[in-house]
Amino acid sequence: MKKWKIRLIIAAVFFMISTNSVQAGPVISSNTRYEWYFQKRGNEMPPTTDQRYLQLLKKYDGLFLGDPKRKDIYLTFDNGYENGFTDDVLDTLKSRKVPAAFFVTGHFINTHPDLIKRMANEGHTVGNHTNHHPDMTTISEQRMEEELTAVKEKYTQITGKQEMHYLRPPRGVFSERSIAISKQLGYTHVFWSLAFVDWQVDRQQGWQYSYNHIMKQIHPGCILLLHTVSRDNAEALGKAIDDLKKRGYTFKSLDDLASQSIQNEQVKESPKKP
Repeated sequence: MKKWKIRLIIAAVFFMISTNSVQAGPVISSNTRYEWYFQKRGNEMPPTTDQRYLQLLKKYDGLFLGDPKRKDIYLTFDNGYENGFTDDVLDTLKSRKVPAAFFVTGHFINTHPDLIKRMANEGHTVGNHTNHHPDMTTISEQRMEEELTAVKEKYTQITGKQEMHYLRPPRGVFSERSIAISKQLGYTHVFWSLAFVDWQVDRQQGWQYSYNHIMKQIHPGCILLLHTVSRDNAEALGKAIDDLKKRGYTFKSLDDLASQSIQNEQVKESPKKP
């Protein structure tokens, strides 16, 4: 066989190997930095956000809003550290039989394993808020995996439970790259459709402040973000839950929302009958 034919065959083989390697490897995604936000609409109308964000959520199965036609609420808390009010929050949820999701950092788990046990034992979802609360767009893929794995392993050591499927990125900072890598590691990004400035512990303004913000912004399908460091939230939570139930709202878990989202996608993708 002539040398040029041999070289052509070798080149073709290398091209095929190279192409397959690229397809089998990790997806290289944009690391453009975004900060989550939502646009309020009022009158119990669900908010919206940047179309680029919505496209990323759809692409990677992220969550920020439930069904806007169903009066469901998904109550979530971010727990970076403890300020003495998480037990009160858990007492309120238990007395009213309301599920919630708690996104915890490594610091919170290290300092308050008793609260982590209580969350798990009382049927709440414990989500990942990273080990050291970094900007997820500035760290390597290896560091990202370490941040998430550390929290999950600590949670499993304390509770014996293996399940940890939801992630809330610190400060709501994200990129397509951070969402894609987290998705590969088994996590669903959970943002929010209702929040307000409640984390400033030296600027608490009384329970009415928290209550008013919740009631004014509430809407069907709401993913509500609160912080347990807030005295206002701890004191307003019971009345807010009671009054929202009177207005016809039902409190659901993130597992309910994720399951509903999967079912909706299956309905959209199913072939229509002729």
